[in-house]
Amino acid sequence: MLPAPPPAPAARPPGYYVRQRLWQNRPAVFGLVFIALCALVSVLGYWILPDNSPNASHGFVALQKQGPGLTVDFLRRPLPDSALAGRPSNNIFRTWWRGREPAYEEAPISAYQAQGPDSALVRPWAEPGTAPGPPQRVAAGPRVVRTYWLGTDKAGRDELSRLLLGTRISLGIGLVAVLISMALGMAVGALAGYFGGWLDSVLLGLMTVVWSIPGIMLVIAISLALDSKGVWVSFVAVGLTMWVDVARVVRGQLLSLRSATFVEAGRVLGLPTSRLIARHLLPNLRGPLLVLATSNFAAAILLEAGLSFLGLGVQPPAPSWGLMVKEGYDLLGTQAGLWLTVLPGAAISLLVLSFNLLGNGLRDAYDPKTAVR
Repeated sequence: MLPAPPPAPAARPPGYYVRQRLWQNRPAVFGLVFIALCALVSVLGYWILPDNSPNASHGFVALQKQGPGLTVDFLRRPLPDSALAGRPSNNIFRTWWRGREPAYEEAPISAYQAQGPDSALVRPWAEPGTAPGPPQRVAAGPRVVRTYWLGTDKAGRDELSRLLLGTRISLGIGLVAVLISMALGMAVGALAGYFGGWLDSVLLGLMTVVWSIPGIMLVIAISLALDSKGVWVSFVAVGLTMWVDVARVVRGQLLSLRSATFVEAGRVLGLPTSRLIARHLLPNLRGPLLVLATSNFAAAILLEAGLSFLGLGVQPPAPSWGLMVKEGYDLLGTQAGLWLTVLPGAAISLLVLSFNLLGNGLRDAYDPKTAVR
């Protein structure tokens, strides 16, 4: 009696083998883990910052441009209601606790003249441009010991907190830019590649014109045309400059797929053109589009950093990595200038490298014939 044949291997979808090849690519896994860590930091935001007021300037010279490992003993007292009503919100030190938002004033104890364990002479807050009143004796609040692990910037702000919060701006701009570029590029590329003819010639000419303009120059032109600066302008400007890559890839792929047998069958069955493109053609481009999205993500982060460095992107006091590099660059002649420039520059480099490694891993996973052995 012949032995029973071995059981046939279980049928696996193509995505299973793509994931297996991706997990075997160690550089790509490193990039994915680092990106996931940055995404987690950006989502948690203020909950994990060592200093929950990273945009507020202390105004004390003793805290400005200090090296890593600085430890400061603070005196904390609640602000009076009159100060809360008139004081600018970005100068209030806020502490989140159980859904409440009490506002405190903090200053190094060395900046005040201690008058015993329960009281201190403190300077009252004054409106900008006016001289503060005479020191007043108030009850001393709790003392807080804070360590600045990566030092402070020129305004006395915690460098580590600003670096962590800067991931939110970099990933946010990258995500919005990729979504805008993918939506616009897929629409233009699908129209040009599927219909062809004069429409293809017109859209291809438009792509060629936009392609010939350097990306940073186009972003600056869009920012100046919108006559505004800030985070949302950077989102839109960066997104509108990166759609050409997507459109060219989609156009080229659809030019080769529009004569395929399954497309002809869909036409014979009377499927609408929009459904034929969205449900049957574009899903075949999943691999190239994912690889292109990671590349555009890295390019968007670099463009945002360049815009902020030039003063056309995110505006202070927001903790943009490009803006932090600019602040450190202006202080290169001082002792603090080195780490204030290197730290945000290293953060930008690591995040861009992670997206490039992930993109290379996705390319090899979707098309193993292109992998370098």
